[in-house]
Parts: sequence; C-alpha cells; structure tokens
Amino acid sequence: MTLEADANLLEDVRERAPYDAADLLETLPAPAGVRVLEALNPMVAQQVLHEMTDEHRCAIIAAAPIEKARQWMRNREYPEDSVGWLMEPPVAVFRPSMTVRGTIEALRKLTKRAFITYGYVTDESNKLLGVLVFRDLMLGKPESLLSEVMYTTIFALRPDMELTEAMQKTVNRHLPVYPVCDAEGRLLGLVRGQNLFEARAIEISAQAGTMMGVNDEERLSTPVMHSLKFRHPWLQINLVTAFLAAGVVGYFESTLDRLVLLAAFLPVLAGQSGNTGCQALAVALRGMTLGDLKDGDERRLVIKEGTLGLLNGMLVGLTAGIAMFIYARMLGNPSAIMLGIVVLLSMIASCIVSGLCGALIPLALRKLGADPATASSIFLTTATDVVSMGVFLGLATILV
Repeated sequence: MTLEADANLLEDVRERAPYDAADLLETLPAPAGVRVLEALNPMVAQQVLHEMTDEHRCAIIAAAPIEKARQWMRNREYPEDSVGWLMEPPVAVFRPSMTVRGTIEALRKLTKRAFITYGYVTDESNKLLGVLVFRDLMLGKPESLLSEVMYTTIFALRPDMELTEAMQKTVNRHLPVYPVCDAEGRLLGLVRGQNLFEARAIEISAQAGTMMGVNDEERLSTPVMHSLKFRHPWLQINLVTAFLAAGVVGYFESTLDRLVLLAAFLPVLAGQSGNTGCQALAVALRGMTLGDLKDGDERRLVIKEGTLGLLNGMLVGLTAGIAMFIYARMLGNPSAIMLGIVVLLSMIASCIVSGLCGALIPLALRKLGADPATASSIFLTTATDVVSMGVFLGLATILV
C-alpha cells in the first residue's frame, strides 16, 4: 500500500465511528490495519480494537511490533475512560548504572524506530527511579552514571485514573509526555499530553449529542440504518413521556373549555421552565466533565439551582403575569387579576422544579452508574412539561 493510500485510509478511518472503522479494517490486510491504528489517538485505536471480532483482533496484534502488541493487550485491562487506554510502550528505558556515553549510543539506535522525548531509569523490578532529559545527557560527562544526571522528582499518572482527573493534574504542567506507573511505582507505559487532551476533547464533543439521545459513536458518515438504530429507541421513549404531559392537559380539559385563553400561555410556561432546566443541566454536566463537581458538592449545586429557579421564576413570572392580565382584560375576562397571579405562581413553581431537575437528573444518572449526559434532556423535558402544565392548570382550576 502506497503512502498516499495509507493517508487516505487513515483519514477515512478518523471520520468513522469505532464500530464502522473496525468493519473497514477487517477487510484489509493486518499490516495495513496496524499502520492505521498506530497513527490514531491511542484511545480511538483501543475502541476500534474493542469493536473487532476476536479473530481479526488477534491478527492485528500478531502483526504489530512486539512492544506495541503487548501495550495494546495491557491497555485492554483498564476502563475505557481511563489513562490506561491511552498508554504507549516506553522505549527508552535504562538502568541507573549505565553511563551517559552508553545511553547516548543506545538512543541513536532507538530513535530510528520510535519517537523519543524522555528517557526513563528503572531498577530490576521496573520501578521508575528517574527521568532523563536529552539536554542533560548531551552536556553530561560521558563517564557519568545515569543515577547522577537523572531527575528523581517524578510526576506520574496511574493507569486507572479517569481522563478528567488526569487532565486536571496535568493542565498546568505542560509536559509533552507523562509516565504511567502502578501503585508500586512500576513503569507501565507513557501518555502523550496531546493524546490526553485530544481524547478528552473527543469525549466532550460527543456530550451534546448524548444529551438528546444521539449515540456518541454516530458520525456524519454513519449509514442511515445505523443512525436509525441509535436514535429511534430514544424517540419512542420521548413519545411515551410526551403522553404524560398530554395526559395532564387532558385531565384539565374542562378548565381549558371554560378558559380557552389559558391555552395561549401553555407553550410560554413550558418554554421558560424548559430553558431554566437546560441551563441547570448544562452547568451540572460541565461541572462533571471538567471535574469541578467534587464529592459533597451535590447539595450545594442543588440548592444553587433551586434558588436560581426561584429568582428567575419570580422575574419572568412577573412579566408573564402582567401579559396574562393585559390579555385577559382585552378579552373582557372578569378574572384577569387572578389569572395573572396564577401565571406568576405557576412560573415560579415551574422554574424551581426545572432548576432542581436540571441538577438532580445527571446526579441521579451518575449515582446509578450511567452516563450523566445520556438522553438527560429527554427526561428533563418530560419533568418540566408535566410540572409546569400541571401546576398552571391546577391553580387555574382552584383559583379561577
């Protein structure tokens, strides 16, 4: 396969979802698949390998360089959203008793088959002792030992660390490569800073779709039937939940028959409460994604969003209540003042509940072990519609 063909294949794979990329690579010779996977972000490469059949996965691993094959197999032992899936094999690994001259000669050979940023010094048990910087090697005395020129203050990531936590710990360090060690300090692999933040960006970019029930693997190139399979179940769920809101309206049908003008304010109420909930949902998901929402902060988040719902509901409800009063007076309704009060109270109650739901729904999903962004907007819309319409029509029935 030519270099141009390799580049075109790589671009095609990058535009596909992992399952679709796996299907494509399974039709190609194993060496071509290895070259593509080595050029991908390590996490994406692991996702593609995960989607392959056992037979093709074994063929790819068998065709890969021994260090890369071992690393791919080791990475599969860790959770998908973890540093472990991003690890690359450490190539420039030396013993502390080696000299600077010997290390430089070894690096001359190693750089011909791998891109090396730092060297790493380990003991016989592979415990990481220090990091080598090329500048210090070049300026060091040829007969000096690595134990004399290496940096012993080591910053390392853990393989089971979530990407969010790893991103927080590395954001102010700006190192091109980070070693990954287990609890005993043994060197397991390397993670490039670019790959770490790229993987996190890929995950964040999928969040907006998952909020609306769009699978995070769907791409522009995804076939129509696959997209239908991803999206349609959530639309069926949304339809069932919409029937709940319709049932609330149907329950107060007699009230709507007597006060037809109420129907004009139903979409206003639902829209405002829905927007309030979406704002709270966006803040909650952003806090989870960036790691700002620590354990114990849930109560503070819920109280804040409930308070904002109250304040926003009062301000928006006052405007909507005045609009209802003017509208009812124009139609000659004798209960114009009471209808304005109903709109005000309904807007306050709806915005409070919407703010609380926007914070509580992703927290509940995370507590249950589910993705907090998964179709959260669908559940939020149902809650806000049912509450806003129920409170509005209920108060109108009682007070008017």
